[in-house]
Amino acid sequence: VERQQSPVALLKTNRFIYRMSFRGRKSHFCVLTGLWRNDVGSRMQIDRVNEDGSFSGKYHTAVSLTENSIKPATLIGSQQLSEGGQPTFGFTVNWKSFSESTTVFTGQCYVGENGKEILQTMWLLREKVDPQNNWGATRVGTNIFTRTKGQNVGESLRSDL
Repeated sequence: VERQQSPVALLKTNRFIYRMSFRGRKSHFCVLTGLWRNDVGSRMQIDRVNEDGSFSGKYHTAVSLTENSIKPATLIGSQQLSEGGQPTFGFTVNWKSFSESTTVFTGQCYVGENGKEILQTMWLLREKVDPQNNWGATRVGTNIFTRTKGQNVGESLRSDL
């Protein structure tokens, strides 16, 4: 007589098999920590991700609407701590060092078939404006980040940001 598993038991079994299939193969887990560069040349350093998923770091944009000198800015964020290994995340960059604007990024960290990590993001940039100009104060865009060559998770972070 064949015994059927309950849906709950089946789900637990599948989760266990999924976790076991990734054991010892860290390349399938996307890790935010490290140095990243996006498709327009902006650079980002994400420091250690804490146990609650929070993280901080530095962001150095390659593009700006201001005529002021571009300076690195602090980023503060959080990531999901899912078992899947390709977490969603979000972070805020306050450009107070050279601009009166703030950008929020949201995205997901992926590992491709080649084992390389990428961050697919969408952002909103809000400029400080008078109320009558509110309609045009928020810009929307996307960026793809790739890990900076030679920067692996275990290496100490460079301070070139």
